[in-house]
Amino acid sequence: MVEATTMGHPSDPNNFLGAMINESARQGALDGIAAAKKEGNTLAAGGEVGEGEGWYLQATVFTGVGRGDTIWREELFAPVVAVHKVASFEEGIEAANDTDFGLTGAYWGKDEDKIATAKQELYAGNLYINRKCTGALVGVHPFGGFNMSGTDSKAGGRDYLGLFLQAKSISRCK
Repeated sequence: MVEATTMGHPSDPNNFLGAMINESARQGALDGIAAAKKEGNTLAAGGEVGEGEGWYLQATVFTGVGRGDTIWREELFAPVVAVHKVASFEEGIEAANDTDFGLTGAYWGKDEDKIATAKQELYAGNLYINRKCTGALVGVHPFGGFNMSGTDSKAGGRDYLGLFLQAKSISRCK
């Protein structure tokens, strides 16, 4: 399925994946891919520069990723997925939270108790349940991350406007 991902200009509805923002961003992703290979992760799909005019990068999947590996610990902001296998739900929560970052996360499942636990314990600025973990709507969904993924403030929602205010406390005696 990953190999069938079509790349090209977003004006063509047949394309699923557009170009990266600039050459530097693509090079950063390629550096992350090189580090993942060097650390012994299995390249299951992609990993190469895409064809066409623009900064395209193939959709990429690594398996066998360890929690200490660069591709697990860094944010690439690229079409790259790192798969780390866990033995239990609890270990999955622990693994997901074992990072210096926390922009977005997603949990897929039917067990309402586990969904409630995921909502409480997954440490991400934006958490998606049973849906893809991209696509926050600007001006509708507050958006921002935890830890090294931003300032913990949420751009795009009404609560964000408070960041542009300056509180003043005034005390007066007669």
